Amino acid sequence: MRRPTPRKPAKALAKPTYFPPENVLTRVLPPALVGQREFEQFHFIGFDLSQADLAGRRFSECLFENCNLAGSSLTGTSLQNVAFEGCKLLGLQFTSCRDILFGVHFDQCQLDYASFWGKTMPNTRFVGCSLQEADFTRADLTNAVFADCQLRGAIFSQTRLLGTDFRTAQGVALDPEQNELKQARFTLHSLPGLLGKYGLVVE
Repeated sequence: MRRPTPRKPAKALAKPTYFPPENVLTRVLPPALVGQREFEQFHFIGFDLSQADLAGRRFSECLFENCNLAGSSLTGTSLQNVAFEGCKLLGLQFTSCRDILFGVHFDQCQLDYASFWGKTMPNTRFVGCSLQEADFTRADLTNAVFADCQLRGAIFSQTRLLGTDFRTAQGVALDPEQNELKQARFTLHSLPGLLGKYGLVVE
């Protein structure tokens, strides 16, 4: 019987960096773009999109910089290689986004209470982010990186964490028996968060 071919690990997406000058927008959409549902290679700067309805829209190769999207609706939204820098993303339900070509990057973002339940997002980089009480239940975070992130209260349950890098993350607490942790990377200060259920004292 022929053995199945091992699946190759997904390659990390390159963060979008090129945007046509006419697609670099600050604070408000030009009248011609109001109502537009697809945005490709756009750079949004300083937009207040809190509580906005972004349902069903498609963003591809875009960058949101210093934007507030807290509480906005992402039902059926496509985020295809989209970067967020210095953004407020409190409570966002990324789990509601379309799965096809889902790819995101986060730098210096507020992601407390956000949900990534069930999302497939290997190689995702979280840099300098606050992810307190974020939900990663059933997510695939293979080879993801949490660099200098705050993870106090974040939920990891039946999460795929193969090769995930937690070395500089703070507040990591997860059950090794309830998650896939092969080759995940931790430092000694993470041990209390991994062994808490066993009642051990790590000094």
